[in-house]
Amino acid sequence: MAIKPLADRVILETLEAETKTQGGIYIPDNAKEKPQKGKVVAVGAGRKNDKGELIALEVKVGDIVLYGKYAGTEVSADGKDYLIVKESDILAIL
Repeated sequence: MAIKPLADRVILETLEAETKTQGGIYIPDNAKEKPQKGKVVAVGAGRKNDKGELIALEVKVGDIVLYGKYAGTEVSADGKDYLIVKESDILAIL
């Protein structure tokens, strides 16, 4: 990967939104919501606290995570779309 995140930033590969509900109803493209689930493809070194000590990130490469609806910055690299978010924008690890 050509992109290396800095500090407490994480690069996510967004996972596609569901095309079918649990009840079996197919969702048309114009009614789909923005996906909020992604796979971690790269992590930064961590952030520093007030004493200058490095605090490692809780997420690691390969984790599937949930993130905020309007979180991050979308970027393209190597023909793929990625999302760069801060670790604080990640809500949960699945």
